[in-house]
Amino acid sequence: MKKLRIILADDHALVRAGIRMLIESLPDVEVVGEAGNGEEALEVIKKTSPDIAVLDLGMPRLNGLGTTEYITKYFPKVKVIILSMHRGAEFVLHALRAGAAGYIVKDAATAELGAAIHAVARGESYLSPAISKTVIASSLGRNEPPGPQEELTVRQREVLRLVVEGRTMKEIAGILGLSVKTVEAHRAQMTERLGIYDVPGLVRYAMRTGLARPEPPHSD
Repeated sequence: MKKLRIILADDHALVRAGIRMLIESLPDVEVVGEAGNGEEALEVIKKTSPDIAVLDLGMPRLNGLGTTEYITKYFPKVKVIILSMHRGAEFVLHALRAGAAGYIVKDAATAELGAAIHAVARGESYLSPAISKTVIASSLGRNEPPGPQEELTVRQREVLRLVVEGRTMKEIAGILGLSVKTVEAHRAQMTERLGIYDVPGLVRYAMRTGLARPEPPHSD
């Protein structure tokens, strides 16, 4: 029987080694590549053509969401499973909207990873039981379109996207070529205009409106 080909990406080497051992303990699965960030993961996918990519949500350079969106668009045959410390429904829903087929919390039972791999290989979706009910409850009644008062400038949209990715004010300033004070001003204006002052709320807004779509990495 043909083995499922898996690549895994996590920026912590010890965590990655543990996940690899767990995956390789499954009889019908093999790990064909590893990566320490999202951009490396995309290169590994190009070289190995895996069936499934197991991605950490909070990777540097290109996070799990951005990597998932890129895979969904350019490697549609590759299924994605997200591993994350975050249980919040906003993170899970954002991952599913990005194209992930599975979402597992990192403190889940070890058997869950095997169950998720086999589920997505069959064309199904998989959510950790610990979060599935929360996600279903949270998703109800949240499809209303944004009002006209929620219009943002182009620069505010850029800041929002980077905030949702988990970037610090200093990192955002470097990426956009602005001063930290200018970025803080844009964020303050953005949150005031939206009436949303916490990151989970901004993530939910970004999911509804599709504003937080990370760009694919540029080729070197």
